[in-house]
Amino acid sequence: MIFTIRAFVTFFTIIDPVGLAPVVIGLTAHLNDAQRRKIITRATIISAAIIAFFALVGRFLLDRLGISLYAFNMAGGALLFLVAVDMLFGRASGTRETKMEQEEAVTREDVSVFPLAIPMIAGPGTIATTILYVDLAGSNLFDLLSVAAAIISALIAAWLVMRSSLWIIRHIGRTGILVLSRILGILLAALAIQFILNGIVTFIQVSGLGK
Repeated sequence: MIFTIRAFVTFFTIIDPVGLAPVVIGLTAHLNDAQRRKIITRATIISAAIIAFFALVGRFLLDRLGISLYAFNMAGGALLFLVAVDMLFGRASGTRETKMEQEEAVTREDVSVFPLAIPMIAGPGTIATTILYVDLAGSNLFDLLSVAAAIISALIAAWLVMRSSLWIIRHIGRTGILVLSRILGILLAALAIQFILNGIVTFIQVSGLGK
């Protein structure tokens, strides 16, 4: 049960559905509702495909590259911590989108692949989190289903928020979104530190330094 709760909290935080609302408004302001709906749906489907791909072959890629799991735990934890810090200070995360990418996105007609799917939804943080949780679940079917449910729920929430972005901005405003992001940032920071600690503990056990 604890693993399931952690998975849901982590994926909802790293994807940050509420934080996508102002991004969608800014990128699709020139489109009508039908076009906006089509782009949002396409972005969600593409994100799901990318996340599923790394869930299935992420560990295989790590093995082929000679990257140990404890190293990826520490690297993934550090990446998530950087995202958490940006959320706490209300800054646009560089792990999601750089300033140059933001400027380029404004001029694009179809923003479903870039920057909505990549890197806003299925960015480095989401990919790292997916690989970490799938590996933590191991061969436990219930844990794997929990990870899948967490990802699907977060993506559905992201789709719903992006579809309702105008209503959300109108009712809770940008200040409300920043407050929610800061609260989620605190949770993500704690989870990130836990990933790093898990990696350190595993390294100590594997190397025999704890003897």
